Amino acid sequence: MARAGISVTLLAWLVLAPLAAHGASPEARLLAELERGRARGLPSLSVAIATRQGVIWSAAVGEADLVTHSRAHPGYLYGIGSITKVFVACVIEQLVDEGRLALDAPVTALLDAATLDGIPNADRATLRQLLDYTSGIPSWEFDPLWIRRGRGSELDPTRVWGKAETLDYLRAGRDHATHAPGAGYTYSNTNYTLLGLVIERLTGQDAASEIRRRVLDPHGLTDIRLEGFEPVDASRLPSRYHFGTAEFVRDAGLSPGFRRVSGALIDVSHSNLSTEWTAGAMVATAHDLALFARELRDGRIVSAAALARMESFRPSDDPDEDMGQGLALDRYGRERLIGYGGNVLGFGAVVGWVPDEDVVIAVATNVGAMHSGERAYYPEKLLRETRVIEFARALARELAPRAGSR
Repeated sequence: MARAGISVTLLAWLVLAPLAAHGASPEARLLAELERGRARGLPSLSVAIATRQGVIWSAAVGEADLVTHSRAHPGYLYGIGSITKVFVACVIEQLVDEGRLALDAPVTALLDAATLDGIPNADRATLRQLLDYTSGIPSWEFDPLWIRRGRGSELDPTRVWGKAETLDYLRAGRDHATHAPGAGYTYSNTNYTLLGLVIERLTGQDAASEIRRRVLDPHGLTDIRLEGFEPVDASRLPSRYHFGTAEFVRDAGLSPGFRRVSGALIDVSHSNLSTEWTAGAMVATAHDLALFARELRDGRIVSAAALARMESFRPSDDPDEDMGQGLALDRYGRERLIGYGGNVLGFGAVVGWVPDEDVVIAVATNVGAMHSGERAYYPEKLLRETRVIEFARALARELAPRAGSR
């Protein structure tokens, strides 16, 4: 037990950090790097490593609840934010392969005028431009009124948002097209809200059901759910926190249901991800998230041609990230991952595979950093500033022979 004011995080760091400097095992080194994230304010981290043999290692460090000090475990479901978009892109790419969609079809041929009315560029953008963020359609996520209603002072924690309700924030004229369709890159949640509606219009099925039927169920991914639109066992959700920095208070404000708990963190557990819908409402275990990425990488979810389209990477507005159609190539110093990252109210996550090596990594945390400024910490920063990927690769090489012999 920690005594005399020494935190559990500090104790773990004092024990594990020297190991990394004295030839410790890859597992000990990886755990030490995860504790560096804990020291930067991440309440808990759930991590899974997968190879062709399946998930060969998983662990959770830290606390699921900072008040009760209950420990995190790998069975918790964490919000994965924009990684949801990869699942949506998989369904769209399947529909393209089935001949039911054309990537260069205008959005106006797929959705009715009432849905698109007042949304900048929606009358000119194509399906391909929605997928790769070259549509120039602004993101509802950055509308100042939505920020307060979706993540801040005016948030109603009991409310489940309508699927297309976020689009109404773009009809008020506060937001403008960022560029002509195809003329540049701008990340936009709106694109994937529209793609969710395209899935429903074309298939006649609920988007969550179609993702489950096409992507999740065939691969036994039972621990991935679309919160607000599918049942989620609340007992499997950790408490949710957010970096309540001066920037967050200024831009979002604090909902009456939020409360400060530790340093810069606020408890936002009285919220749900329904406002994100197909742009970011999924929750998942790191285990199933890693398995999903492995199945996608290995060509079992979309065709080889579709995966090539998803990996058609081009420069984005981030010098460390190239974007394809629902997948990104991210550079973390000398390391590379093909996958995606997500950040929403209360959660952050990243998943990806190392190019040309049989390693898939999933990392999730129960704290969000959106609208919180540079001082906020999140999984992508962890991967950029630590040796998590390096030691995960080493651990996979160490465990792979054992996993293959089972």
